[in-house]
Amino acid sequence: MSGTLNKVMLIGHLGDEVKMHYFEGGGCVGRFPLATNETYVSKQSNERVTNTEWHNIVVRNKGAEICEKYLSKGDKVYIEGRLKTRKWQDDKGNERYSTEIQCNDFTFLSTKKDNTSVMPNAAPAGNAVKAKADADDDSEDLPF
Repeated sequence: MSGTLNKVMLIGHLGDEVKMHYFEGGGCVGRFPLATNETYVSKQSNERVTNTEWHNIVVRNKGAEICEKYLSKGDKVYIEGRLKTRKWQDDKGNERYSTEIQCNDFTFLSTKKDNTSVMPNAAPAGNAVKAKADADDDSEDLPF
């Protein structure tokens, strides 16, 4: 295979509220932590062990606004995107790195606001609500 692939698919729970940052040009970015769990039975102690991995999710523009409006801490969501590592210098001049998931698609799997009066055009409670993170570009959604 000569091509490359950078794709991430996660199902997890929000660890905090969506934090928004707005830019002068009208764009915005939303950030939130997402927890995924791995559970297994330890061979030594025969006990159930759960490991939690934290992921930094970044969603832009219309998708960020949708996430801010409907998601809150503890909600379950499916995230699809790509990995991006940022590099910067801290106060002491040390190089620091942060790996983020640049979200381009998401589906709300359960929310505390699972109620059709809160989410217009939403499916009944318990069903998934799917949205494109880059909802600004409708040209890709054309059926032809």
